Amino acid sequence: MGLLGKLFGKKEEDKAAKAGKVSVKAAAKENKIPPEKVGLDGQFDESGLAKRVAQALDEAGVSDSVGLWVAQTGSTVVLKYNPDAESILSKAEQVAKGVDGANAVQTIPNS
Repeated sequence: MGLLGKLFGKKEEDKAAKAGKVSVKAAAKENKIPPEKVGLDGQFDESGLAKRVAQALDEAGVSDSVGLWVAQTGSTVVLKYNPDAESILSKAEQVAKGVDGANAVQTIPNS
């Protein structure tokens, strides 16, 4: 199980695998939803951006064994992390910034 499955469940991993690569811009336009709300299958999803970031982190080889969580506030990706995730934090930020619909990335240490 990858980060997507760990954070959002096996069902979301299965949905992503079944849908294949979704064009966020096309899905947003076609379904008249904001890009940050486009889910893994191209449909509306309140946490769509966070799920797509988790999927991108999996694809980039970021381990699900470190304390890293992905959330979103609007089009801002929120990466919350434990000290053991500090070594991969800059990579996670770069990956998150490259996901369609992400306008900013905020990092928050887990206290």
